[in-house]
Amino acid sequence: MAYQDSILHPGFKVGVLGGGQLGKMMAQAANNWHLPLFLLDTDNSFPAGRVSPFFTAGNFKDYDDVYQFGKDKQVLTIEIEHVNTEALHQLEKEGVKVHPAPAKLDIIKDKGLQKQFYAEHNIPTSPFALYTNEEAVRKAVASGERSLPFVQKSRTAGYDGRGVSIIRSEADLEEKLLPGPCMIEDLVEMDKEIAVIVARNESGQTQAFPAVEMAFNPEANLVEFLFCPANISKEVEAKAEALAAEVINAYGICGLLAVELFLDKEGNLLVNEVAPRPHNSGHHTIDSCYTSQFEQHLRAILNLPLGSTKMKSPSVMVNLLGAPGHTGPAYYKHLEECLKIEGAHFHLYGKSTTKPFRKMGHATIVDESLERAVGKARWIQEKLEIVSGS
Repeated sequence: MAYQDSILHPGFKVGVLGGGQLGKMMAQAANNWHLPLFLLDTDNSFPAGRVSPFFTAGNFKDYDDVYQFGKDKQVLTIEIEHVNTEALHQLEKEGVKVHPAPAKLDIIKDKGLQKQFYAEHNIPTSPFALYTNEEAVRKAVASGERSLPFVQKSRTAGYDGRGVSIIRSEADLEEKLLPGPCMIEDLVEMDKEIAVIVARNESGQTQAFPAVEMAFNPEANLVEFLFCPANISKEVEAKAEALAAEVINAYGICGLLAVELFLDKEGNLLVNEVAPRPHNSGHHTIDSCYTSQFEQHLRAILNLPLGSTKMKSPSVMVNLLGAPGHTGPAYYKHLEECLKIEGAHFHLYGKSTTKPFRKMGHATIVDESLERAVGKARWIQEKLEIVSGS
């Protein structure tokens, strides 16, 4: 029986490894179809626990927890890459549909293997080299094999700006090198960083959302703002969407793939890295596109027709981050004033504890004018403080 004929059957179960904000927003999208999502994470105080009654306490990095959770599911997906893929391989052998496929997930969650994949498939990316540890990097610099500046990325476990270090000087070489196996790549002279969210279902249909332009927090090395549409030419936009489709087809992934791209000073597009799941660079789609990235991911993993990715209006997304110097119960200072802003849509994740630069939510501002939306987003970022309070 085809998925679309059975997904609303009471016995049909879709499982998600991870119960953070992405799992929460995925469950909210599934609720529109009255489709229950079963989620696995540490405990139901996590964001998704508030919107889904089908929450299992467990560790998505543990073989037994993942296997026991997944064995009665028809389809299994993720909201984070750092899961136990050994269990996913076994579940796949036993007939569970796993999207993204664990073999592809093994590649993507290792940034070194990711880069090798692009090289092998002639997908444009920046030059790189792999090293066993930080001492090997120092030796490469001392011998002249590697010159400054460069970007160092831990091969595994990087997330939300962690596991990335920009090395510009000899002092950085001594103070900022990350320990363990790593990937070193050239520091690209960029014009912009953009991202394209692309979806693919089992039938081979692909659909890309309009490219977004990303602005990063220089201290935390994570996205502060997303601007859609990106300030790029129609030609570059078309090339970016085509490149995203090429990448997802090369992987053969079903579901979403967030493709982060560098646009260099010469106008070349280079694949930075990808995430095989809903992604921060697609949050604006909830309020500004005909289909949200979360609904699109569900459509893709269930082999349903993909939804329209057409943009309803220009939009700006601002990540709502924990204030520096504050750790403790979260208090949203000046939220009432921010709620008065026309076109501002707030999505609070429900994390009980705020920490410096922790993603506590996001706001998407829609407006007929991107310039006005940018102004509103910057005002909200400056006004809203997420501090520790009683």
